Amino acid sequence: MEVLTQEQSHISFEESENQKMIAQMIRDFGAREIVPKMMEWDEQQIFPVDLFRKMGPLGLMGVLVPQEYGGSGFGYPEYITAVSEISRIDGAIGLSLAAHNSLCTNHILQFGTEDQKRHYLPKLASAEAIGAWGLTEPNTGSDAGNMRTVAIRDGNHYVLNGAKNFITHGKSGEIAVVIARTGQVGDSHAMTAFIVEKGTPGFTSGKKENKLGMRASETAEMIFTDCRIHKSQMMGAEGEGFIQALKVLDGGRISIAALGLGIAMGAFDAALAYSKERHQFNQPISSFQGISFKLADMATKIEAARLLTFRAGDLKNHGKSVTKESAMAKLYASEVAVEVANEAVQIFGGYGYIKDFPAEKYYRDAKLCTIGEGTSEIQKLVISRSILK
Repeated sequence: MEVLTQEQSHISFEESENQKMIAQMIRDFGAREIVPKMMEWDEQQIFPVDLFRKMGPLGLMGVLVPQEYGGSGFGYPEYITAVSEISRIDGAIGLSLAAHNSLCTNHILQFGTEDQKRHYLPKLASAEAIGAWGLTEPNTGSDAGNMRTVAIRDGNHYVLNGAKNFITHGKSGEIAVVIARTGQVGDSHAMTAFIVEKGTPGFTSGKKENKLGMRASETAEMIFTDCRIHKSQMMGAEGEGFIQALKVLDGGRISIAALGLGIAMGAFDAALAYSKERHQFNQPISSFQGISFKLADMATKIEAARLLTFRAGDLKNHGKSVTKESAMAKLYASEVAVEVANEAVQIFGGYGYIKDFPAEKYYRDAKLCTIGEGTSEIQKLVISRSILK
């Protein structure tokens, strides 16, 4: 049996100074800019664009973007730290941060031409522009190969017709990466990725969804009606869009794992603090084995989720294949988020059901982690295919 050295295995179990700095910066920023308003945003479904504009100068909107394109130039350990620490405060803000960074921005970073990178990445990294990414359609969620949005070649242009739904920032996003069919239905080499700017004739937004949780993260339709896009807006060659999307989702699943990890940490923090403060029968409820064992299980599962997530991030950072590992991290961390949030509500008891206390929001926000960027069932399909091939 081969034994890996620390250098060969890459991963470190210690937080770097950069990670510590990012975490502290986010805690300070969150206490000042997020906590006072997050329930108002949640209740009224307000997507706080101005908050994200403030996050641009902090480097949070282009964590993985190289400095030459205006980004922070960090790797996945720092990125996971950023998403999880924001989500520890507010999952909705973490979701929007993740979608902007790992989907729209990362797609252009990975597959854009040099001209496209130099034009769009500085705007996205600075938060001058909010990013959106359009793959899902009303009738093709996990079955993206059967998408109906089409792009027909017309000289030096493509004409887009169709609709995308469940799109984060579908209404407010200024730069969208859109996957459209340029060939036959069902052919995985018949889809192409385009960059479409807000204001392009024929590109409009539709219904904004009224959601259970993640209510401050905008989810809306994008509609294309005879929308003409110059061929220079295409990323890669015609027919490469679906393959690109799968690679983007490998990184995106690490983002959702980090999101779930953060929500679980936040719910645990709240439950732990409450269990020490709440007294019944003349003692803190944390002294009861029924509560202390719940906390022990929650803490253990969070740590396992953390290790899976940072392991996937480490592989991604070193250019390794992460399809299986990112699916494992996403599957486990998202399910742990739901379980920990559920237990947090239980520990709070009746107060866990009331909006004056934090548990109910973590509970509502957590469920999306098991659905977005591939359901838990799809993650199991990805994992099983990886281990059975």
